[in-house]
Amino acid sequence: MQHIRIRNLQSSSPSKHSSLSFSKQNNKKMVYVKGPGLYSDIGKKARGEDYQVDRKFTLSTLTSNGVAITSSGIQKGDLFLADISTILRNKNITTDVKVDTSSNVFTTVTVDEPAPGVKAIFSFVAPDQKSGKVELQYLHEYAGISTSLGFTAKPTVNFSGVAGNHQATVGTDISFDTATGNFTKLNAGISLVATDLIASLMVNDKGQSVTASYFHMVSPLTNTTVGAEFTHGFSSNENTLTFGAHHMMDLTTGVKARVNNYGKASALLQHEWHPKSFVTISGEVDTRAIEKSAKIGLAVAIRP
Repeated sequence: MQHIRIRNLQSSSPSKHSSLSFSKQNNKKMVYVKGPGLYSDIGKKARGEDYQVDRKFTLSTLTSNGVAITSSGIQKGDLFLADISTILRNKNITTDVKVDTSSNVFTTVTVDEPAPGVKAIFSFVAPDQKSGKVELQYLHEYAGISTSLGFTAKPTVNFSGVAGNHQATVGTDISFDTATGNFTKLNAGISLVATDLIASLMVNDKGQSVTASYFHMVSPLTNTTVGAEFTHGFSSNENTLTFGAHHMMDLTTGVKARVNNYGKASALLQHEWHPKSFVTISGEVDTRAIEKSAKIGLAVAIRP
């Protein structure tokens, strides 16, 4: 598990209470990497999961030989979950091993640049024998491709690809289950990027839902941003509209808030009290059921 930060996190699919997330750019203008990136980057600026109403503590250390060790614990009501992870880097190979309180061992091995523009990722969870997966990513100036394959007799095959540049991107994300012979995922998206705004349109769930998002940099000096996300479900005929904003009060303290058409409002205050170390306080309230207690979350992350 990662510590809570004001940053971007990709959501795999829209939910009833889709969230908005804006990244901290250290009071600099947005910098765009040359090339379209991957499919998961489409709409990334306007979705996030950093609002949380639990209590979480994360401690990271770095040994003299370069091994990074991170311990984290999170309390969800009466349930307490914890894990410890170790990251070892050797030239272009990164090995990440994480053990949680359920005795599951998550292992990820990443090989960076075995060939120009290529990244290979091997992952598996012990003792789940069907969890093994290999993923290959390829980044080009005008294309980005990611494909994964499970280590089973009849695996699920995933392919995502985008074409374009740092200003306009179009792509698709497809998963095929060889065991059933069915497509489990059929998504498509398009993204348009200007100097201070990003707009995207995505069709998800085999055409059963559509999501449009908008992200605008209002003031680079204070990293003030606003955004909106609209999702329509064709089968349920349900609409979700979420507005969000982010503002840096100074170099170390930022606030953000969001509200959707279901009356759920969230706010977050984050302070960097030491380089790379954060304390985050977030809250959530249902304005249509104000008699219910508001939910408050606290996250502390300490890094060297």
